[in-house]
Amino acid sequence: MKILVLNCGSSSIKYKLFDMDKSEVIAQGGIEKIGMAGSFLKLTTPQGEKKTIEKEIPEHTLGVRFILDILTSDSYGVLKSLKELNAVGHRMVHGGEKFNKSVLLTSEVLEAFAACNDLAPLHNPANLKGVFAVKELLPDIPQVGVFDTAFHQTMPDYAFLYAIPYELYLKYGVRRYGFHGTSHRFVSSEVCKYLGIKPEGSRIITCHIGNGGSITAVKDGKSIDTSMGLTPLEGIMMGTRSGDIDAGAVTFLMEKEGLDGRGVMNLLNKESGLLGISGASSDMREVTASLESGNKRAELAKKMYAYRIKKYIGAFAAAMGGVDIIVFTGGVGENRHEVREAVCQDMEFLGVKLDKEANSRIMFGKDGIISTPDSKVKVVVLPTDEELMIASDTLSLVK
Repeated sequence: MKILVLNCGSSSIKYKLFDMDKSEVIAQGGIEKIGMAGSFLKLTTPQGEKKTIEKEIPEHTLGVRFILDILTSDSYGVLKSLKELNAVGHRMVHGGEKFNKSVLLTSEVLEAFAACNDLAPLHNPANLKGVFAVKELLPDIPQVGVFDTAFHQTMPDYAFLYAIPYELYLKYGVRRYGFHGTSHRFVSSEVCKYLGIKPEGSRIITCHIGNGGSITAVKDGKSIDTSMGLTPLEGIMMGTRSGDIDAGAVTFLMEKEGLDGRGVMNLLNKESGLLGISGASSDMREVTASLESGNKRAELAKKMYAYRIKKYIGAFAAAMGGVDIIVFTGGVGENRHEVREAVCQDMEFLGVKLDKEANSRIMFGKDGIISTPDSKVKVVVLPTDEELMIASDTLSLVK
């Protein structure tokens, strides 16, 4: 069975085509700058070569059509015709309280998902564009939605509620929802297979850290708390997002800088985090290079970044009555050994003993245990695969 996975952003579409019978990716790529000058598609050929194709793509339906044309083209195609395609799975960002699992995308489901647009005004409408584009081009193909927020719907109310008037939760749904749920679900399940244990009885902290980042406490295979909140802004320090900040500081800055709601959200979402502190970049690789060139602010940014991850690990260990496994995943989690070392430093009291040599060897998509054999807590690096999770959910629902 061949399943296409789409991740539609406001100006981009990422895709992967899976042959689920062989458990392999047979095509992948993405379109960037949709609706802007200089739009293009990057793809990886079946031979592993990287190609860039420039094409004017003013909107998402044409973008999806271009992807389907590429998949069946003479030059880069892996399908003889679109009839070989069995289903499409979509990354859907914010399902609110309506969705606690992946679902077939019926008209009723899409209506309920659209009702969550206020909670994710940048992401949800873009997700819908991808669904409607496929519906227009391939009206009979089944489509499945996999929600970033679904995995976190097992959080108890005392963990997901904010201490604001309860009526505001009832009226507007203001609460912690959490994100990266598909990744946290994948790595928390995979690490149990990797270590040969069952999720039941396990206390796992998953650290999905990249340009965006979140930490999740997983107990008995279920999310019981997570660092992101109503939006992906809350939690740890990220590439351009501030993470946790005193709400009083926000209103103070609005008054002093003359910012409205849009302005302050731009400040906290796009100008803060590693970029705001280092003054160099939102990319950890470039921040590290800047540090090595003598940028003291870059050094401060890295210290703040690791410290905040460490704080969440400590908090979630307390919430679960201890921790058995810590998993690092995501771009930074998988590739920056010095960040992992900084996070694990002085954590022996919690039962964490880092094997520095093993830690320094793991990067570029490798997996492995980076704790010492006598460490009470297993520390594991495990590449995430959200697209495979989406394809697997799609397969289960359409089969």
